[in-house]
Amino acid sequence: MNGNFNMLAKTLYGFEPLLAKELRNLGAGNVKQGVRNVAFEGDLGFLYKANLNLRTALRVLRPIARFKVFNEKQLYRQVHQIDWPSLFDVDKTFAIDTTMNSEVFKNSMFVSLKAKDALVDRFREEVRKRPNVDSQHADVRINIHLQENDCTVSLDSSGTSLHQRGYRIATNIAPINEVLAAGLLLLSGWDGRTDFMDPMCGSGTFLIEAAMIACNIPANINRQEYSFQHWLDYDDSLFNKIGDASLGKTREFHHKILGYDKAPSAVRKAQENIANANLTEYITVERKDFFTTEKPVAGKLQMVFNPPYGERLNIEMEKFYQKIGDTLKQGYSGTDAWLITSNLEALKYVGLRPSRKIKVFNGPLESRLVRYEMYEGSKKIKKQK
Repeated sequence: MNGNFNMLAKTLYGFEPLLAKELRNLGAGNVKQGVRNVAFEGDLGFLYKANLNLRTALRVLRPIARFKVFNEKQLYRQVHQIDWPSLFDVDKTFAIDTTMNSEVFKNSMFVSLKAKDALVDRFREEVRKRPNVDSQHADVRINIHLQENDCTVSLDSSGTSLHQRGYRIATNIAPINEVLAAGLLLLSGWDGRTDFMDPMCGSGTFLIEAAMIACNIPANINRQEYSFQHWLDYDDSLFNKIGDASLGKTREFHHKILGYDKAPSAVRKAQENIANANLTEYITVERKDFFTTEKPVAGKLQMVFNPPYGERLNIEMEKFYQKIGDTLKQGYSGTDAWLITSNLEALKYVGLRPSRKIKVFNGPLESRLVRYEMYEGSKKIKKQK
């Protein structure tokens, strides 16, 4: 695996340009956007760097074989031809995930099972032993992608999804995915140059991701494990060197990051997670009802939040969204306010015209990230300046 090779980073819908930009900034070669993924090139050190640093990637795949398949025998034969014992030790556990869009095979479980048989047989023939499957906590994860007759087999270098950053132990009723939170912050233009607020902060994900972006802290520095650490070519000293170099690029942050929540349990959970992420010095969380507050800072304020959807939390939608608009109008001039919601109907009750609407998905829910610009004074004054 020496030298440069092809890789593929998976992401959420709409985040492809963000991920491509992140990869270019890190130094990736030949960056190409796909649908929910970005292809790129780099060496083994870059694979470590990508896993550590990418904020909008869910996983980083390393393709090891591409071939055509027209039936199950061909699938078995082609997977069997891969030199699996040169990639990982027989004592490691493994799991195979299959994603497919194919008329040839009807069932992704069947494809995974057939590939598992081929891999296990290859080990038996060469080392007289077989590795065990562990679908939940596998050391080595393998990804099979079938597009009609085209099959790509990849090593999944990340293991568990990269949204599992390692800092969030306590969550509330509807926590936002960390990769989604980071992507929304980047879409909102957050760069750490103003004060920041999440007025409905829940377990603190937006606050933590905002602080990590502001200080340029590697997104996954708190993770304990990656799948590539179980590969035979894993280079521990190189990984540590990449980690130290990434941490060496952090920067100072001279503004405030504030979180409010009216539930004491949410405030407690947010504080625990912030402490786990070692970010207590940058973030303040208070128990407050946003609807009774005014802007707590003098200068420009950036706000990003995820109000309750009514999917899992029982609230009066019309009144709730009307109060969001009223609070912003009355108490938050000089604020760039962004919110995500899947309740497109509820947005009508905010009573403000959004200056931007971006289509995103929160899990399976089609949502909008909307921006309300609360000017200092009126818009007319703004234009005359």
